[in-house]
Amino acid sequence: MKTKIDKLLIQLINLHPKYIDLSLDRIKALLNKLGNPHLNLSPTIHIAGTNGKGSTLSYLKHILNFNGYSVNAYISPHLSKFNERIVLNNKEVSTGKLLNCLKYVKSINQGKPITFFEITTAAAFLLFAKTKADFLILETGLGGRLDATNVIPKSLVSIITPISYDHEDFLGNSIKQITSEKLGIIKKNNYVIIGKQKSEIETFIRKKIKNIKYKFFFKKNYGINNISKKKLEFFFNKKKYLIGYPKLLGKHQIENTCMAVAGSLILKDMGYNIKLNLLNKGIINTKWPGRLEMINYKNKKILLDGSHNVDGAINLNSFLKDKNIKPWILFGMLNTKKIREFLSIIQNQIEGIVAIKIPEEKNAFTANQILKKCKQLKINCVKKNSIREANNFLFQQSTKYILITGSLYLVGKLRGKYL
Repeated sequence: MKTKIDKLLIQLINLHPKYIDLSLDRIKALLNKLGNPHLNLSPTIHIAGTNGKGSTLSYLKHILNFNGYSVNAYISPHLSKFNERIVLNNKEVSTGKLLNCLKYVKSINQGKPITFFEITTAAAFLLFAKTKADFLILETGLGGRLDATNVIPKSLVSIITPISYDHEDFLGNSIKQITSEKLGIIKKNNYVIIGKQKSEIETFIRKKIKNIKYKFFFKKNYGINNISKKKLEFFFNKKKYLIGYPKLLGKHQIENTCMAVAGSLILKDMGYNIKLNLLNKGIINTKWPGRLEMINYKNKKILLDGSHNVDGAINLNSFLKDKNIKPWILFGMLNTKKIREFLSIIQNQIEGIVAIKIPEEKNAFTANQILKKCKQLKINCVKKNSIREANNFLFQQSTKYILITGSLYLVGKLRGKYL
């Protein structure tokens, strides 16, 4: 049964323009009618990139919380319910406050065409302006330069997480075009953290920023010297720190931790009271559901991972190899993603695939389409018409591990069934 918020969100989706042209004009016009709340926000950390944005945000949020700072945050997409996208003073926005805000913003928009992300971002800015916190952490939705979050005029720190191919229809077909879009969040007098990039991308970034005098931190300026099971030897601006080992699974989480710690130490250099022991507590207490999340359920271990692009598949495959895990997969994916490339990366580390269409997602591959791709790659695959049928099949298999992947939307719809 759909809630009042679900019904309202459907109405907002229906305002979507017939054709999407990436632009800030629509959201700026709406924000102007709302009194320009985006000009009255807390000191902001802005995060763009292809992979690791959400995890980096979560590490930063926890580090700041443990150091006694209040945080507003904007996250996308959500897993289970829309409230997850908006954090006010360290807590998920209440349903009542969210519903009232969305209704108000919808009424001010007066039925004009606007994307779902634009109108909900405008609502988030209104809530952030009314709820003061020590910091605001913003995660971009798509790209950077023309992302709805990029209407903000300034930020303390910009973080560019690893960049790879994704959303080519909107960001461009070359990695240079995509990178240029992501770099578009950088503001004047910004501190900028550049996450670990492929050499081609880092070379392009360095050329792109050659004449910009903002303070950039590349991987040569920060990172890990030594790794043990309990601690990481972290360096930043020639200083060394022992930091806690993240509990989130996957080696790529060390890189996400590095970006968050670098951001925290920049804030410390600005005069914010960031204590190392509390920074460590933030790291080891960070949680980020649906990203290599392991859940014990009945006689199985359920691994939930919302990876949906090539780099995500590489990280997932690396984790499965390291842990010597060969699971059956419950798999669904949006039809805008590179399914063949994704499956080819993980195919030697799995027992087989149960293909399913993501429920209530019209832009998802059908089970038949997934089955066809699997046959082309000679992957053991069966198709099922419902989650119940898929689960019944998976729990009859002898393997200890079941992996749910291919889409955060799929993970979000299933996660609650195993908790």
